[in-house]
Amino acid sequence: MTRPLRRYWTGGRPVERLCYLVGAALMLAGALHVLVHLLDDRPWEGPLSWRKPTTFGLSFGLTLISAAWVATMLPLGERARSRILGALTAACVLEVSLVTAQAWRHVPSHFNMETPLDTVVSQTLAVGGAVLVALFGTLTVVSFRPHPAVSRSTRLAVRVGLVLLMAALGIGAAMIVRGVTAVYAGNPQVAYTTAGGLKPAHAITMHAVLVLPALVWLLSGTPWRESVRHRIVTVAAAGYLVASLAVLLVVLA
Repeated sequence: MTRPLRRYWTGGRPVERLCYLVGAALMLAGALHVLVHLLDDRPWEGPLSWRKPTTFGLSFGLTLISAAWVATMLPLGERARSRILGALTAACVLEVSLVTAQAWRHVPSHFNMETPLDTVVSQTLAVGGAVLVALFGTLTVVSFRPHPAVSRSTRLAVRVGLVLLMAALGIGAAMIVRGVTAVYAGNPQVAYTTAGGLKPAHAITMHAVLVLPALVWLLSGTPWRESVRHRIVTVAAAGYLVASLAVLLVVLA
């Protein structure tokens, strides 16, 4: 199993290797903030916790690596691939860097309009989120183009994974809108305590783009025919959709 993984690095394009390196660095930065949390007396929850730089670093790093890997399975031109993945790398670094910087400044990163600097940071995070929606939306549209070079099971896993990732971004946008509305209504504490209620649904939908293609990769090491693999991926994708919907309904309730 390690041989194919090495091939993704040795045979990867420069922009893909950049995504893998930057994604690993973001995940390392997120993991290091667990140690910071253990050495500090801040609670794990709340707008001033070390949880945000931890989860943002780990999630954005993993998502960037997943996107670069999944893009190898899409019918993209070389120039378009480089531009999309390059912009995606920059957006991920920007989002994680701003959240981390605000954590070290001991101020909230989102819904914070206390000072001109904090307002700029909050607005920049929102713009970065919009850029991510545009980039991942482009990859999602491309995934539905005919691409006979990859198997049916791979196409299904990638398409469902990207559609669920778009759902995750939509849920994230809903949380931001809810929080900003509360701030402008003069209730910043309400924004901090209620806007994140959809985080479980946001999390489960975000990483389908890694889980489902990874299942296809694992199945590629079996002697089963493609028709059998496709049926397994279909069941897994349906199960993931049902689980995501169930989590969303629970948090909404």
